[in-house]
Amino acid sequence: MNKSFAFAIALMALLSSSALAQDTPGGGKGAKVTLVYNHELPNVPGKSMKGVLVEYAPGGFSEGHTHPASAFIYATVLEGAIRSQVNDGPVKIYKADESFSELPGDRHGVSENASKTESAKLLAVFVVDTAQKELTFPIGNSGMTN
Repeated sequence: MNKSFAFAIALMALLSSSALAQDTPGGGKGAKVTLVYNHELPNVPGKSMKGVLVEYAPGGFSEGHTHPASAFIYATVLEGAIRSQVNDGPVKIYKADESFSELPGDRHGVSENASKTESAKLLAVFVVDTAQKELTFPIGNSGMTN
């Protein structure tokens, strides 16, 4: 996925936020998580694209979590820098305009603002089963569904 396409997705999600914005579970200390886009994919029956804006205050973080077993996530840092670890991989810092993905079943053990003085924003775009309402489960929660 090229940067202009990722930017278009981010812009579309942010522009639609006034009509669709709703806080969703999955935040931690200093984290605000908002569903900003939700659209069924007409060419992929049973699947939807959902955009989630994660806003971190300085020093903010999300608790370790997983996502639905059906979810593929493509995340782009919109502002600031995000420290992230997926599964047992290395902890990495992603800066504005950098992206990463999470595959179905991945664990997101670290997701936090890399700065103690500046805010950070991340747009996570999910391709997920349309019937799936919860997008984030604390690590160890048996509520994860397929």
